[in-house]
Amino acid sequence: MENKIHPKKERTLVIIKPDGVQRSMIGEITKRFERIGLKLAAVKMMVATEEQIEKHYTLDPEWRRITGEKTIESYKKKGLKPPSEDPFEITEAILKNLKNYMVKGPLVAMVWEGAHAVKIVRKLVGGTEPLSSDVGTIRGDFVLDSYQMADADGRAVRNLIHASGSTGEAENEINHWFKPEEIVNYKLAQERILYDVNLDGLLE
Repeated sequence: MENKIHPKKERTLVIIKPDGVQRSMIGEITKRFERIGLKLAAVKMMVATEEQIEKHYTLDPEWRRITGEKTIESYKKKGLKPPSEDPFEITEAILKNLKNYMVKGPLVAMVWEGAHAVKIVRKLVGGTEPLSSDVGTIRGDFVLDSYQMADADGRAVRNLIHASGSTGEAENEINHWFKPEEIVNYKLAQERILYDVNLDGLLE
């Protein structure tokens, strides 16, 4: 029988992008993840290289095709003409803008651990476009950028954070940004409240 990891051990990668650092949002962002019960397992501040950013976004060999197709579809849904019908041409421009954006200042890479970490973080962060992100999410509450404005300016949308989209993606991204010895295994006192089946040992 396959030995599956308990959901409470799930990990995800979060990057506070250069705009998040410049706007002094590190504390606000990490507070939201801590408040819901996730545990910070690794953190580092760095200035990324263009090579690191390109590798990050292309860890999935299908990223270029899928992202290009989604972008073309998004343009057409809005009644707009896409800049190209070739998904790879589209993602070449997207990747160029992302690299330009992500290397302009320090970023903070983090590994968060806890029950359903990937989905919980994505829920807290909100949709990729700040304009259409729900109120109450990080992007919805703290950013006013939009795809329309980013396209008009020929840049990547500024949305504060990257968060892994699936457990498989999280594993690949964590391995890209962190060495195994940089991730700390430890217990938090609050985990007894979150995960202990019978809540034993609370009363004296």
